[in-house]
Amino acid sequence: MNKYLVMAMRTPNFDPAVIGPHREFLDGLIERGHLVESGRFTDGTGGAYVLYAESLDAARELVRTDPVHTTGSSELTVYEWEITAH
Repeated sequence: MNKYLVMAMRTPNFDPAVIGPHREFLDGLIERGHLVESGRFTDGTGGAYVLYAESLDAARELVRTDPVHTTGSSELTVYEWEITAH
């Protein structure tokens, strides 16, 4: 499994009501062993999460159902992430 960084940047259409469903989505990723960590940016512009997936396409498939994406509240970008230091 590879690690992927998901950047979730809020759009002008951001709706705070999506936060609960987004957290439930992340809980589901935890239950399935995909989520490494997640958090919000303190400036309110969005957040990020790191997940495990077999490939970039598989990672994109996982996050395409994130409610912040499906509602248009955030634009998600997925990057394959090679950790070089701990």
